[in-house]
Formats: sequence, C-alpha cells, structure tokens
Amino acid sequence: MTANRDLLIEIGTEELPPKALKTLSSAFTKSITSQLTAKSLDFSAVKSFATPRRLAVLLSNLAETSPDKELEIWGPPVKVAFDDAGNASNAALAFARKNQLSVDSLDQYIANDGKQDKLCYRHIAKGAATKDLIADIINTALISLPIAKRMRWGSSRTEFVRPVQWIAIVFGDETIQKNIFEITSSNITRGHRSHCNQELTITAPDQYESVLKEQGKVVADYQLRKDSIRAQITALGETLGGQTVIGDDLLDEVSSLVEWPVALAGSFEERFLKVPAEALISSMKEHQKYFHVVNSNGNLMPFFITVSNIESLDPQKVIAGNERVIRPRLSDAAFFFETDCKTSLEHRRERLRAIVFQDKLGSIYDKTCRVAELSVDIAKLLDANPDTAERAAALSKSDLVTDMVLEFDDMQGIAGYYYAKNDGEADDVALAMNEQYMPRFAGDSLPTSITGIILALADRLDTITGIFGIGQIPTGSKDPFALRRASLGVLRIIVEKKLTLDLSTLVDLAIAKHNKFANDTKLKGTVLSYIIDRLRAGYEDQGISTEVFLSVNAKQLSAPLDIDNRIKAVQAFNQLPEAAALAASNKRVSNILAKITDKIADTVNDKLLQEPAETALADQLALQRKAVTPLFAIADYEGGLKSLAALQPAVDAFFEHVMVNVDDEALRRNRQSLLKELQGLFLEVADISLLVVGK
Repeated sequence: MTANRDLLIEIGTEELPPKALKTLSSAFTKSITSQLTAKSLDFSAVKSFATPRRLAVLLSNLAETSPDKELEIWGPPVKVAFDDAGNASNAALAFARKNQLSVDSLDQYIANDGKQDKLCYRHIAKGAATKDLIADIINTALISLPIAKRMRWGSSRTEFVRPVQWIAIVFGDETIQKNIFEITSSNITRGHRSHCNQELTITAPDQYESVLKEQGKVVADYQLRKDSIRAQITALGETLGGQTVIGDDLLDEVSSLVEWPVALAGSFEERFLKVPAEALISSMKEHQKYFHVVNSNGNLMPFFITVSNIESLDPQKVIAGNERVIRPRLSDAAFFFETDCKTSLEHRRERLRAIVFQDKLGSIYDKTCRVAELSVDIAKLLDANPDTAERAAALSKSDLVTDMVLEFDDMQGIAGYYYAKNDGEADDVALAMNEQYMPRFAGDSLPTSITGIILALADRLDTITGIFGIGQIPTGSKDPFALRRASLGVLRIIVEKKLTLDLSTLVDLAIAKHNKFANDTKLKGTVLSYIIDRLRAGYEDQGISTEVFLSVNAKQLSAPLDIDNRIKAVQAFNQLPEAAALAASNKRVSNILAKITDKIADTVNDKLLQEPAETALADQLALQRKAVTPLFAIADYEGGLKSLAALQPAVDAFFEHVMVNVDDEALRRNRQSLLKELQGLFLEVADISLLVVGK
C-alpha cells in the first residue's frame, strides 16, 4: 500500500503585482495539481495561499510514489526481425538495445497483436518517487504562469514576474532540497517584512498557515485575509455613521497588497464635498486604494478607510500620514472643477476640431455634428423633443477637453453632467452627457432619460456605420473601436427600453450623415447583419438555443424589440409537448413546397376537399386564422403560437391519411394550397421548421 504525506510548496518573491495575484495563484495551483494527476499521484485535498510576497500550495495525503505500470512495448514483425536462418535483423538488434535485452533471448519476446506475430517486451515499470518529481513539476508550473512581462534580476538568466527570494518544499517531515530558479529549496519561510523580518522554520506542511500567522504576522490564506478586510472596513463605516462602499475589484486589489491587514479611518475637509463625488472617489480609489463612505442617502461623507499592512503602536500617526497624502489629491480635483466651471461646454466645443476621431472620419467635432443630426432624426421617430436631443449631442464630447477629464479619464461623461448643470442646461441635456456612454459594460445600467437614450443610440450608430464605411470591420479579437460592445448597447437599449425602432431605418439615417459613403449600397446590409448577429450570443447566454434564434432570423427582420418578442414566443412554444411534432411537420411541408416551381394558390377550394383528414385540417386552419390574427396584430406572438399548437392532431392525421402528390392535378394543387396556408400561419411568427435539430 502506498504511503501518503502532506506536501507544502512555497515560492517567496519580491512584491507581486496586486492585480495579477489571484490569477497567478490559481494558475500555479492548477498546474501543480494537474501535473500530479497526470502522473497518477493521488492526494485528498489542495489549498492555495497567496500574499504579496508568496505563492504556496498545500496538498494533503499526497502519495509518496506513483503506481507501478505494466508496460507493453511492441517491436517489428517477426518476419522483419529475423531472416530465414533465424538471425536477428538490424531492426531486431535496435529493439534489443532500446529495451536492454539480450539478442539471444529475443525469441522469448514474441507475441501476437491480433494480426501477426511481433517482438513484444512486457515488464513492470516501478513507480517514481514523488520527491524526485517535485522539482520538475514546480519548474513547469512557474514557467507556464500567465505572466505578461517577465523580468531578470542580478546576474541570473532566470526570468519571472518578480525576483524569487526563497523556496520552501516540505514533504511530510522531510525537507526537499532541490535547485529551482538557481535557489536551493529548504524548509525556511519568511514572516512579515516589518513585524517579523526573519526566517521561520516549517517542520510540517500542515503547520505552515499557523506558523506564518502566529509567528510571522502573515495571513497567508487569501480568502481569509479578504474576509477580514471586508469585516474591518464594514465595521469602521458603521462607526463613522455611514456605510463603506466596497467594490469587488478594489477589495481584491487591497487584499493583494497586504499580509497583515489593519483598517484605519481618516477624514478630509468638508469643503471638498462641493467637488463632484465621483472625482473624489476616483482619486481615493485609483491613487490611494481607499474605500469611501456614504450616508443613508448614498451621499459621500468626508471620510476614507485605508488598509494598512502594519499594526502600528500609534495608529493616529498612520492616519495623519494618509490624510496628508490625500489632501493634495483632493485639492487638485477641487482646482480642476473650479477652473473648468469658468468655461462652458459650448465654448469648449471648438477645441474638439483639433482632436481626431479617426483619420478618414474627421475630428471629434465632426462626429458631434453627425450625431446631432442623427439625434434629431431619432427624436422624431420617438416623438421626443428634437431640439433637446440636438443640443445634448452638440455638447456631448466637450468635457473631453476639460482639466478634470484629462486628469481623471474615468470622469468622461460624469464631468460633462456636472458642467452642463453648472452651465444651466436643461436637466435632460445634463443627464445625457453621462447617459450617452450607458451601458459601459455588460450588465451596466441603461440611460433613464429619453434624451440620453437618443444620444446613446446616435453616438453608437455613427461609430458603427462610420468604421464599417471605411472598411475597418472587426476581425477575430481585433475590435479597436469596440463595435461589438457598441452593437450590444444599441440592442439592449432598444429591447429593454421597449422602443419600436427599426434598425434598417436607423442605419439608413446614420449612413446618410457620412457623405463619403452615403451611396454605398452594400454598407447597410453589412452593418445590419453585424448588429443582428450580436443577438445570437446574448440569447445563448440566456439558455435559448441557436435553432430558436435561426427560426426567427429566417424572417430577416430588423426591429430588435419585435425580434426579441418573437424569440421569446418561439422559446415558449418550443417547450410545449406539441412543438416537436409540429416542427417536424413544418419541415416536411417546407420540403414539399420547395420542390414546386409553379405558383401555389393562396386559397383552398373547399369543394376539392375529399378526405376527412384534409377537411378537418382545413376547418382547423380556418378557426386558427380567426383566433390568431388579432393576436399577431398586437404582437402577442406567444399567445398565437400556443393557439396554433392545437393544430398538431389535425396535422398528424393529415400526413397519416392524405397523399399530397396525387395524380389528379386539381386535387394535388389544392392540397399544396392547404399546406401553404398551414406554413403561412406559423411563418407569421417564425420558420419553426428550423427547430428540427440536425435536419
């Protein structure tokens, strides 16, 4: 029976990149475990550790040796291995050398592979000792880590994300000494750089975490450290009379910056609260990694929370130091805001002429002109105020030349909102300055004002048609103008805001604003196809099959809200017990009608109905047409399809008892008309024949 021991592997480094720490830790652990599994080395559990100065893995009950393997090595056929006199050929001699066999004993290694006799060497390969494999496994894991930029240090030719300072490998009660990255591993780890700047001995793998915490002042478990930070900053926010705003990205980054987290609260002058809160938050978050605090109304409070990497005997000094650091940052933000407010967005607009949007599409100023015209068109389609839409579009990019946005690029749009309010612009115009960029990412909020909706659509449509117009269509992962995201934004806004807008019309209007390719007859189709195709992935994410999308897409529609209604209706229909049979029948109908070259009459002659099954189907079709016509008129596609599901028995009976392609021409053509009517009712919504998978 194979013995088992715990294994600890720790790679000690200089401070690792905080934004990459989780990824590096996960990749390191995954590589170690996958390599062990590939070598049939079993273990019962694995735990990762990650701090700014270390990546570590603890494997419980790891087998000391890999299992023995029965090897079967086939050689050349006997007729090739020996000549007629029974002498070994060169092929047989090579086989003997490779497997360290005596040439005279080769006749003992003959077996049949099921087709012919061949030389075959069978033997038991003893399992390898785990401790002999560890160094190669670690080297492979370190080399394969997803490191964007590697570095060298000292005179070493070794490359890694940061200089490696020590390596600890402890297997049970045994210290494994191997040369890895030009460092000899040991059972020595190191504590906190300030609290315990000394070496610590790991006598057993399962003591690693407790030794670091109790002696080294290091919380090695990333999740425990993160949970501790969350609890500390949450409690501090409550102590301050507010609520700490905890963003996942910032929490992860801070957790990757400290080994012994101690949360401390500081404050800043209330006068800074006159500055847009987003600018203050950006400054605190991006530059200092501070968490901000809001009151019960969600308004920013004059406090910040920092997470220190030391437990100071005089925490007030640490707080005071942080307050001194943040004050100039907030002063800069206040200065930028006050200075920017002295010049209106309208006066800044001229400066946009000097900023190139795209060489072939002109400046940012030119773009605002096109977007303003397109916004007016969309406003008219939505019965909105065209003057407000035009004004918002004209001012939409003016904040790009403000000091605030130049210093804090994530304030784009947000700054525009505050400056528009300062200029006395209408509320809708001010809101649109920020809402034009919504949604900024998947799952982000959508514009709330009609002017913001119009501007968000116009801006994206101008970009999409313009970039397609100059031939820079996204390929593979290359999408420098984020056209995929822009297309998804257009679709989300139209569908979720329930706008009865047709993309065909919108694309026509957008193309018309680009004088250089306004007459390009192929451009519209290319743009429409690209945008509509973005829908498919979105529906797949919702668990809606490709067949459902294709059934609706077959109608070549271009109104996203209408498409969405149909998709959801077909999805609901597809769950009905009658759906599969009706889809198969519609597929059969499509195949029959596709072979007919003559025009098929739109109406059925009741006098030519002979079989009871075809009469019954005709009656059911008449009843269903009367029932679903008003439903389709109000776009109740789901209700219509559910009603049509009742046709299944009549359709099945028709195909079971009625021959369509009979010799009597009049009878045949009348039955073809009956099928055309059946197909037409379903085609009011989608081509459900495409729901038949793989046919």
